[in-house]
Amino acid sequence: MKVGFIGTGNMGNPMAANLIKAGHQLTVHDLRREAAINLLEMGAEWADSPKEAVPGNEVVLTSLPVPRDVEAVVQGENGILEGAAEGSIYVDLSTNSPTVIRRLHQVCADRGVIMLDAPVSGGTYGAAAATLAVMVGGDEDVFNKVKPTLDAIGSHVVYCGPIGNGSVCKICNNLLSMGIGVLMAEALTLGVKAGVDLAVLADAIANSSGGSKRLTEKFPRFLFKGNFEPGFATALAAKDVRLATDLGREYGIPMELSNLVDQRHVEAMFRGWGPEDSDAVARIQEEKAGVQLRLPE
Repeated sequence: MKVGFIGTGNMGNPMAANLIKAGHQLTVHDLRREAAINLLEMGAEWADSPKEAVPGNEVVLTSLPVPRDVEAVVQGENGILEGAAEGSIYVDLSTNSPTVIRRLHQVCADRGVIMLDAPVSGGTYGAAAATLAVMVGGDEDVFNKVKPTLDAIGSHVVYCGPIGNGSVCKICNNLLSMGIGVLMAEALTLGVKAGVDLAVLADAIANSSGGSKRLTEKFPRFLFKGNFEPGFATALAAKDVRLATDLGREYGIPMELSNLVDQRHVEAMFRGWGPEDSDAVARIQEEKAGVQLRLPE
């Protein structure tokens, strides 16, 4: 399939590379051409703007940091809609606001462009390994048409329902992941300060009812190594938690615990940890408890 791909950063670049490896023909664009050099070397063509990434392609994908970036790339000058013909398919892989997605879907529909939201989960490791979870909202027939393409980036591509539902699923997932990270840091510092070796404690929990991927896969790669190179940046984690609490307010849902998780991420941002991996948030608990959660190599 001929694919336009916009946003070749930490997540977008490995996803685009896997699409090329799967035999798709890519036209790529990013604010920084150097972010796509490896893709060009793999055979991708370069577009100087989002608009130029659209013509001749059967589907256009975006992987961008925040909702306003998606809005600008879709609606802005030299944006996707300026280059799209009636019947074009556009899929947003970003973690976005369902409200923004639904509004953009209508804007696209008014121009005859079909939009799906398909946020991904699994971090840079999953993006590189093509094992991402891909949560797709929109027209089911269109989903079935593009699923073989999305299968090149993810091992679990699931249809979530009407437009925006993919984003709802992703936001709920990330809220749980970030919330578990905060609570797990509290539990682990408690156990270590009470005298249990961290490796023993982590193993006991991982094989009991308190286990989670955050403990068995994420912490061992980042927090337990003192490695805060993203990964999944704290700034993006904070953005996703805020998307969740904003959505809760929009629907009148009590979010007491989520608001506490939100505030912990706000504190991490104030400390300048936005560019660091989201496990950096646990350092706040480490400081408060006087315990560092590190395992020997």
